[in-house]
Amino acid sequence: MQANTCDTEFDPKALTEEQAREHILEASEALQETRRVPLLEALGRVLAATVEAPFDVPPHRNSAMDGYALRAEDQDTGTRLKIVGRSFAGHPFEGRVEPGECVHIMTGAVVPDGADTVVQQELTEADGQWLQLRQTLRAGANVRHPGEDLRRGQTALERGRCLTPADLGLLASLGIGEIEVRRLPRVAFFSTGDELRGVGEALREGEIHDSNRYVLHALLQKVGTEIIDLGRIPDSPEAVHEALAQAAAQADVVITTGGASVGEADYVTRALRELGEADFWKIAIKPGRPLNFGRIGRALFFGLPGNPVSAMATFALFVTPCLRRLRGEADRPFRVFRAVTRADLKKSPGRTDFQRGVLHTEEDGSLSVDTTGLQGSHMLSSMSRADCFIRLPRESGPVAAGSAVDVMPFSDFF
Repeated sequence: MQANTCDTEFDPKALTEEQAREHILEASEALQETRRVPLLEALGRVLAATVEAPFDVPPHRNSAMDGYALRAEDQDTGTRLKIVGRSFAGHPFEGRVEPGECVHIMTGAVVPDGADTVVQQELTEADGQWLQLRQTLRAGANVRHPGEDLRRGQTALERGRCLTPADLGLLASLGIGEIEVRRLPRVAFFSTGDELRGVGEALREGEIHDSNRYVLHALLQKVGTEIIDLGRIPDSPEAVHEALAQAAAQADVVITTGGASVGEADYVTRALRELGEADFWKIAIKPGRPLNFGRIGRALFFGLPGNPVSAMATFALFVTPCLRRLRGEADRPFRVFRAVTRADLKKSPGRTDFQRGVLHTEEDGSLSVDTTGLQGSHMLSSMSRADCFIRLPRESGPVAAGSAVDVMPFSDFF
């Protein structure tokens, strides 16, 4: 019988993508500590408590148009109405609109007592003192009512929501300047490998620049964490052991790339056995079959593959959901769309493929997807060109151009 190798796609002992993610989420608990932060620093933070509207929004009747506030029963294309004042935003008309009268009004301004309708300016003729209507409107037209958006006591934002720019605007409209949010997870990471050199360093034969360090830093920024970058660690048992112990002492999550397999120089795995507990998993996905997951003290541990695309794929599929859980975010599944592939896709049964693709919207509104070409797990340029994963099922073989496939936009991961 042929042994299982990286070139052998089917492994009956390999976990599915879903099984691996379920195990990880079962071990991940939301951090309970909270922080009170100013609204201008709250973008991307996770609400620690539900926010209720402290008053009606809008708080008063106001105009949806620039025009004239009047009584609906006074509308007649032949009737002239007397202009008795103005109501501008922040400067309401103090009196009452009586029969035969109207008030010049701006968008957002308070609709004065007595008026129940706003006729937009372009449907009128005015000479400064008198108004004549060129068209009549239904009663209540262009008037916004108190509580139309939110009623006092109504839920404005749910606990566990990751705050967006629109959310910050909503909170500001409620007069809220500070908000209670979850503490960010602290994540420590380092790269291993004597072949790695920093950006700007000259490369000798057999050496490469450490791209994973920059990728991980950016991914952690995107999710929203406190980042502890421990740099590059030499390939020695003592250095790796010390780095892991240091990382676990100050972080909620520890991440490494490379050196977490089963070879002779895999010092990360050796140090893990000494410091904590971890399982080496083979996951039936491509790229990214190997993954180490476990715990060092109170810190969760991820040992990601060394190849940059594999590291990004496993981070997206497994680390991102874990970090979102720790952040206290409400669970949200990754979105999957159907699209027609523009090219033939190579695939062997046995593993779920996450190929890199570029999503397109056709003239009729349907989706199509193009491959970025070669799919090697070392080819970071293909990841840079892509904006989605093309997800091909485990049992699938080659896929012909024109076939419908599942696509998962990068915006859900990165």
